[in-house]
Amino acid sequence: MAGIQGTPGTPRVLRAMNDRAALDLLLEHGPLSRTRIGKLTGLSKPTASQLLARLEAAGLVVATGTTAGRPGPSAQLYALNPRAGHAAGLDVNQHRIRAAVADITGAVAGEYELRTEGRTGAGVVRQVTEALDGAVAAAGLAPGDVRRLVIGTPGAFDPATGRLRYASHLPGWHSPTLLEELAAALPMPFEYENDVNLVAVAERAVGAARGHEDFVLLWNEEGLGAALVLGGRLHRGFTGGAGEVGFLPVPGTPLVRQVAKANSGGFQELAGVQSVPRIARAAGLDTPDHPYVEVACGLLARAAASPGEGPHAELLDRYAERLATGLASLVAVLDPALVVLSGDVLVAGGEPLRARVQAELADLAASRPRLVLTSVPREPVLRGALESALATTRDEVFDTSR
Repeated sequence: MAGIQGTPGTPRVLRAMNDRAALDLLLEHGPLSRTRIGKLTGLSKPTASQLLARLEAAGLVVATGTTAGRPGPSAQLYALNPRAGHAAGLDVNQHRIRAAVADITGAVAGEYELRTEGRTGAGVVRQVTEALDGAVAAAGLAPGDVRRLVIGTPGAFDPATGRLRYASHLPGWHSPTLLEELAAALPMPFEYENDVNLVAVAERAVGAARGHEDFVLLWNEEGLGAALVLGGRLHRGFTGGAGEVGFLPVPGTPLVRQVAKANSGGFQELAGVQSVPRIARAAGLDTPDHPYVEVACGLLARAAASPGEGPHAELLDRYAERLATGLASLVAVLDPALVVLSGDVLVAGGEPLRARVQAELADLAASRPRLVLTSVPREPVLRGALESALATTRDEVFDTSR
């Protein structure tokens, strides 16, 4: 009969469900009193007291001060124990690897950046472990203290072959044995995810897409990409390439052929970062050709600061039209409730660019999703990697049924 303890409806399972509900409330609201936890969970005061005692003994919650400034006696407050678990995230591009470690509450405990240009001889596995070790050390932890790692890269690892696709510009990351080598070198389980998908994870967890089950995120920095969230889940596609919209055929640019090679055309050429200086020059603004991201952001930021008539308004108008042209195809197929604009280039255009894209899209698309700017202020890929790693870590740490 001992096996019945783990079946649904038994006291052990019900206690674990109540424990998880209380831990999630502490994660959402911060420190709470026993009375407040009881009201939010519907538990009686004695049951809430037993629950908190159990979680405190397990090292999952800690007593942290008392209520103040309210009528009546002060009450003990309880909070998640930040040291109950840690997770890590990596944001990889062709120039550097950014690494961070967060505690179970989501607070960043340590960060590290490793420049990788000119270091391909050192090997990708060594670069990853060096960046991770730097963040772990900055957090004052040992590598074994981190329960899970999520690595964000451009492109996507094909689940059928284990090889990175859609990211020919990322040197050293295309070995067919890379994932096995990383698994052997890392002291914790790890997962990998497309960088733009991780931005969508961050937006849904802490940003503009909170509470949304269906949305599209359009990202524009050195490359143009999208993330698709359908029914509350990332849609990655058969090879992991869903959202590689830079290849999308659009009016006004050549078709991208032989897409595995460096190429031009499609939505990337129409509305990618390299298009902004060309539009600006056509509008009569002086601008150099390189570097694209810094120049484009500067041009759009100045235009957003003075978006009235003249060349700045023309830049915003023409660029918004190009962005809406590609978005119209996504909207026609997916019919999302929300489109989030993210990445340095789109953020630089700010509200004047967002409003113009919204107006253009209303003319081009049958459905009219709401367009919003990102509200994840810094390092959204890294934030998404941490949120993804923390979600799994919390499922493990918060499970008191074992």
